[in-house]
Amino acid sequence: MVNETFVQIAAVLGLALAGGLLAKLLRQPVIVAYIVVGVLGGPAFLGLVSAEDEIKLLAKLGIAILLFLVGLKLDIHLIRAIGPVALITGAGQVLLTGLLGYLLALGLGWDSSSAVYIAVALTFSSTIIVVKLLGDRRELDQLHGRIAVGILIVQDILVVIAMLAIVTLGQPGEQALASEIAWTLGGGLLFLAGVALMSRLVLPRLLEWMAKNQELTLVFGVSWAVMLAAASSWLGLSMEIGAFVAGVALASTPYRESLGARMVSLRDIMILFFFIELGSSLTLDGAISQLVPALIVTVFILIGKPVIVLAVMLAQGYRATVSLKTGLTIAQISEFSLILVALGYSLGQVNDDLLSLITLVAIFTITMSTYFISYQERLLVWLSPLTRVIERRFQGSGVEQNTSHPYDAIVIGAGRLGSDIVRGLRDEGSELLVVDLDPRALKAIGAYGVDTLYGDASDPDFIKALPLHETRTVVCAAPDRTTNMVVLEALQRLEFGGSICLTALDTRTAETFEGYPHVTVVRPFQMAAHSIIDGVKAQLKTHDTNG
Repeated sequence: MVNETFVQIAAVLGLALAGGLLAKLLRQPVIVAYIVVGVLGGPAFLGLVSAEDEIKLLAKLGIAILLFLVGLKLDIHLIRAIGPVALITGAGQVLLTGLLGYLLALGLGWDSSSAVYIAVALTFSSTIIVVKLLGDRRELDQLHGRIAVGILIVQDILVVIAMLAIVTLGQPGEQALASEIAWTLGGGLLFLAGVALMSRLVLPRLLEWMAKNQELTLVFGVSWAVMLAAASSWLGLSMEIGAFVAGVALASTPYRESLGARMVSLRDIMILFFFIELGSSLTLDGAISQLVPALIVTVFILIGKPVIVLAVMLAQGYRATVSLKTGLTIAQISEFSLILVALGYSLGQVNDDLLSLITLVAIFTITMSTYFISYQERLLVWLSPLTRVIERRFQGSGVEQNTSHPYDAIVIGAGRLGSDIVRGLRDEGSELLVVDLDPRALKAIGAYGVDTLYGDASDPDFIKALPLHETRTVVCAAPDRTTNMVVLEALQRLEFGGSICLTALDTRTAETFEGYPHVTVVRPFQMAAHSIIDGVKAQLKTHDTNG
């Protein structure tokens, strides 16, 4: 006899695969595809998602693994390295978005309790989407990418606090007894103390012993996450809190990277059931009734979040271009927004209409923000008149330092490549001017005894203000093609007579730059590969000689 539940789950997985392939063809995140599959497979359309209990169980396992991996990334050293800009911008964005979102929800007719849920859901952005798209574009190491990831880390910490608050509130309309509150808080403190003790005394030795067996390590990671999620739920907190704490407990161990890498694929498989379950709860009537409010909220997210981030970063002295890039990157709501609302729904604090609203907003904002990130350069060109007005109004020209003496070279970019170039040139006694948009990077590189200048090299007007007539060489160590091209074109228009050194990460860009006179192209990946090859050859030659 055929097991109907097994057949239904197989059908759902097949539909998810088809939806994922279609999303890839349309260059859309698979999260959107999974939610749409849930809608199509739900009772409103095909009726495939009838094995509700089984799918809910798989969805809970997916959430537990997701939150475990989030906690696994929160190493205390990483939190310290986030930097004030990410901390201030992240906290400021959450606060302002939440406040404006609450007022917007009230204006749309929601009651105060529902408005709080909507406001909280709107504040967070999708870690999975942002990291994936920035990684594909090789922008994680660029200034706006680093700040965006820092903001997401701040949000990940705050989302756990929000979950704890939701669980503490309990069922709506109930007056929690003092004894129940004391039990929850006391149990929670004992739970945290026990986990902290294990992470210090037991887990490092256990992981060291199991590290020789990859399969056992994977089983340990899943078991640890699910067991702590279950224990947390039993204590009256929530399974989400327990799973997150399970990850944090292992975040400072040397095995977190390998453990996280092995569990990512399992997370991607299991979490699709959560999105499918969420999509199946979206009825046709609910979608239609919440379509207009969802569109209004979507416009608020797509425009409001970038504007809020722009304002907070401008107040800290960052350029409008970088601020806007960062804001456009996080202009969506998060998978955690959906998890938060689903948690409220399970506690009876959220109704079907609110769940439908947030689900629609997730689909709309994640879809649109994908295009925001993919076509960011075109958007910035279109918005360039606005950013120039903002920078003239709030920041002036950006050329604030005395650059009266001649330089051997102007180095644009104080990142990893730029700092190594500066260190090498300073060892040779060269006089340098270093240009970057990151005040922290300039402060760090100033220790080498070089002059620094805060400014945006992707702005041709800024290039004009540099002391080019007193410089023999301009080195652009910025990794992105756009900045290098703008620098090259600006130097040519200004008839710069010195040598130009540009950075290219791919063959096509390198070939473009090599077609210009007086240009030297640096290809970091190719140079690193040649260095590795030479090292391997030397090792092999030594081995043959000794043999």
